Amino acid sequence: MNGRASSILGGMSKTSSQGPKGLRQFLDPDQQDAWLEGRAELADAGERQDAIEQRMKYAPRFQKLLRRSQAPDLLKVLELYGQTCIPMPRATERYYWSVSCLPSTSDKPLVRVNASWMELFTLYADGDGLRARFIVHLSDFTTDGVLAPEAVDQSFLERCVRAPADLTYSFPSGPDIFIVKIRGAASIRDFLAAPRALRAVRRFNLTHMNRGRNAYQASHSYSVADHMLGEGAA
Repeated sequence: MNGRASSILGGMSKTSSQGPKGLRQFLDPDQQDAWLEGRAELADAGERQDAIEQRMKYAPRFQKLLRRSQAPDLLKVLELYGQTCIPMPRATERYYWSVSCLPSTSDKPLVRVNASWMELFTLYADGDGLRARFIVHLSDFTTDGVLAPEAVDQSFLERCVRAPADLTYSFPSGPDIFIVKIRGAASIRDFLAAPRALRAVRRFNLTHMNRGRNAYQASHSYSVADHMLGEGAA
């Protein structure tokens, strides 16, 4: 592990309540902005902080997930999300983001990514396929960045997916919050490959990873995270 990554991991147990919160402990605003805009790749930890008891606790759920028909597509989508949407995913794993493994029934989530107290991204079963729920800032999907539902850039959103029927969205309560739902693994991947959409996902994730430690550490599934970090078994 290089010195930068080592100091990042070590700093997680030494942060002061009076010091910067969240990612600001490790990345200054310019570094965060460079990553947000795709101008720079961030140095990450070479090693992860694994916890064997935590890993074993959720291993049965992961095995259940693997038996689902959606598993191959789900793991590919998660790897894309982990590699492109989370800053320094190894160094920040569990403490500043987590993924929960929830393969219960067809009408409930299969996996969910959280940061701070916020849901970021959820994958559901949709028949034998997938459906994604992204929570993002409304201002990233309106004309001129206004906080007005009627200003949503519908044509842009539809260009981000394979077919307009794959896309729905809603406006939950709360300032600058927007929910985008996408059906089908191919359309989900297309959405994440669209530069403006990817930037929006990154910006929302930065917002909540900067708010402090993740409240969902206890539900983190290391086995699912293996695949998000490109370390899952083929």
